[in-house]
Amino acid sequence: MTREIVAEQATPAVAEHGEGPVWDVDRGVLASVDMHRGDLLTVDLLRDGADLAQVRRRHVGDLLAALRPRARGGWVVGLSRGFGLLDEPGSDGGGEARPLDELWSDPTIRMNDGGCDPAGGFWCGSMATDGAVGRGSLHRLAPDGSVATMITDVSVSNGLCWSPDGSRAYYVDSGTGGIDILTVDLDAPAITARERFVDVEGGTPDGLTVDADGGVWVALWGGSAVHRYSPDGALDTVVRVPTTHPTACALAGPELDELWITTSERGAGGADGRAGALYRCLPGVRGLAPLPYRG
Repeated sequence: MTREIVAEQATPAVAEHGEGPVWDVDRGVLASVDMHRGDLLTVDLLRDGADLAQVRRRHVGDLLAALRPRARGGWVVGLSRGFGLLDEPGSDGGGEARPLDELWSDPTIRMNDGGCDPAGGFWCGSMATDGAVGRGSLHRLAPDGSVATMITDVSVSNGLCWSPDGSRAYYVDSGTGGIDILTVDLDAPAITARERFVDVEGGTPDGLTVDADGGVWVALWGGSAVHRYSPDGALDTVVRVPTTHPTACALAGPELDELWITTSERGAGGADGRAGALYRCLPGVRGLAPLPYRG
């Protein structure tokens, strides 16, 4: 039987296109991005509690696609045309990201979503700005700073997260309408197998996360929901989100038991006080501590 949960609005509408939530254990904050404004958004879950929370905003560049904590401090980020590093803010809270080498020159291609692997590499995928089929790729930034292209012919590279035992990754190319399982040789690095996990119905699969029991949670762009699939691929939980375009989700908080969901104003029919807010629920499972970038 499929369980239903209703997510509650946890912040004002703060993002034009919110994406990429991640719990930062060391800082005690939930971080996400307002992608096209190039802003890092943080909510202090240790202080702000469950009521409408204060969102702190830091501008870091022309576009901020994705980010993950960096083991030595700061963040690793996906920018317009490649990867970058972002230091802890100074006393004024400012400071832009430092781009690494550009991976392409075409201004109609940009980074989108990503995540880290158990070996400390950061994966981030690209897409055409108009969503054209097959123009994106999935790239991995190794701890030593080298970059490998892991998948080509991608349409809209989205969620990527590893299973609890680190043996496989769950990956979304939104253009395919489903979630795939990647078997990865991290020593090479190389993807040795790719197979379909689930076909997603009720919306377009977007960002995802994996809980400590191996369940896969995916936001449904245009579907006003987040789905949880059990490790065998059965849909067992639907989280209803009171706006049309959820983008991604993460399990966060001191106990990793709060599901936080980012949303977008894009496609939602304009600002209505709900689109672009962060949403929250207690799903009854715990998450995994986010894997950091070790470079």
